Amino acid sequence: MAKRRKVGNLLGLHILATLTVQSMHPYEIAAQLRAFGKDQDIKIQWGSLYTVVRNLEKHGFIEAAETVREGRRPERTVYRLTGDGRQEMTDWLRELIGQPEPEYPRLRSALSVAGVLPPDEMIELIRQRHETLAAENEAARAALAATRREVPRLFLIEAEYALAMREAEEAWLAGLHRELHDGSVPGLGAWRRFHETGVMPDLSELLGPD
Repeated sequence: MAKRRKVGNLLGLHILATLTVQSMHPYEIAAQLRAFGKDQDIKIQWGSLYTVVRNLEKHGFIEAAETVREGRRPERTVYRLTGDGRQEMTDWLRELIGQPEPEYPRLRSALSVAGVLPPDEMIELIRQRHETLAAENEAARAALAATRREVPRLFLIEAEYALAMREAEEAWLAGLHRELHDGSVPGLGAWRRFHETGVMPDLSELLGPD
């Protein structure tokens, strides 16, 4: 079971990881996260970065190292990682990597109520999504192959994982589209009749062949 964190926003984990390299002020942290494409790995609300930094400081995971001023710009506080922060970061990482936990993709949510759409529309939407995803995956494979020539694999494993998940989705979508198109999905006829008549089919009609 996932541990309840004092700072549960995943942006906090990435801030802690960024500060393992060197002390920085929040503007530099944001620049580093953008430079390394971390907004591709987690959903970042950039406006909340300073709030997360304050929460990390509040709980003793980071601390002010110094205050600097550049020209006429306002003073900026430079933060460093504390011992407690390093421990929290490594414990959090071990949990996330070593312990599977439920995740709730938006597609899964939509599929759970997809029966409200007519089968033919569903077939077209699945075809459309598969076609788009296949093209995106092809581009991602090419980009990853090119990047591998310049970047150590250690820094690309999150991109490999993301691509593997999208390739699995692509394969699953292809299979579902094939079954819907050839009519081999059990209950397809009952699904069609529901949209034609408005009469809810019995469970037995959805379970068995038509």
